[in-house]
Amino acid sequence: MEAIVLAGGFGTRLQKVVSDVPKSMAHINNRPFLEYLFDYLISQGVSKVVLSVGYKNEIISNHFKDHYKSLEVGYAVENEPLGTGGGIRLAFWKIEGQRALVMNGDSLFRADYRALMDFHLRKKAVATLALRKLTDTGRYGRVTMNRTRRITGFEEKGLSAGPGYINGGVYIIDKLFLMEPGFRGRFSLEKDCFEPYSSFSRLFGFPSDDYFLDIGIPEDYARAQHEFAAFKD
Repeated sequence: MEAIVLAGGFGTRLQKVVSDVPKSMAHINNRPFLEYLFDYLISQGVSKVVLSVGYKNEIISNHFKDHYKSLEVGYAVENEPLGTGGGIRLAFWKIEGQRALVMNGDSLFRADYRALMDFHLRKKAVATLALRKLTDTGRYGRVTMNRTRRITGFEEKGLSAGPGYINGGVYIIDKLFLMEPGFRGRFSLEKDCFEPYSSFSRLFGFPSDDYFLDIGIPEDYARAQHEFAAFKD
C-alpha cells in the first residue's frame, strides 16, 4: 500500500508552543510527530509514503531522507501553496498504483487501514473517508451518510453541535479522480472536491471508533505528550 501525507502546514494555532519546525515535525516525547504516524503506517502494511511538503521542508527531508525503517519516503515539494487538494494531486504523480491512502500530517487516526481499503474496493468508490464518531462535532463539522454509507453531505463546523461523524482526515482516493481537468493549481480537497462531488459521485464513509487526536491546538498537543507514550508502533 502507498500513502500520501500532507506535511506542509505552518501550524498557525501551535505557534505559541511550536514555532521553529513544520507542524508535522512538532516533538512529542522527544520524537517528531511524523515518526509516530510512520510507525503506524508500517504496522498497517504501507511500504511507501510520499510527503506533500512546503514550509521548511528541508527539516523533514534532512531528518528522514529516503527511508524510515522499512518505509520508502519520497517528497512532493510545493514551490507555492497549493492547498490540500493541490498538494495531494502533486504527490499523486509519485504514486505508482491506481489509488493511495491519504492523510493529514497533524493528526493520528489509528483506524484499520487495510479494512478501509477493502471497503473502498468493494464499494467501487472514487474516494472513501475514514469517519470518527464524536459526542460533539462542533469543533470539526459533520459528515452525513445514507444507509449504504454513501456520503450525502457536509455540515460546517460550529453549526453542527451534538453527536455525529467527523472527517478523520484519512482517505483512500483513486488517482484518476484528482487527475480530472477541473482539479488544477491551488484547491481545497474538502471544499472544492469532496463537498461539491458528494451529491453525484461515489464518495463513501468508513466509520471507526479507533484512537483519534489532532495536535493542531496547544491543548491537544499537550494531550499527545501523555497519550502517545502508549504507542510502541
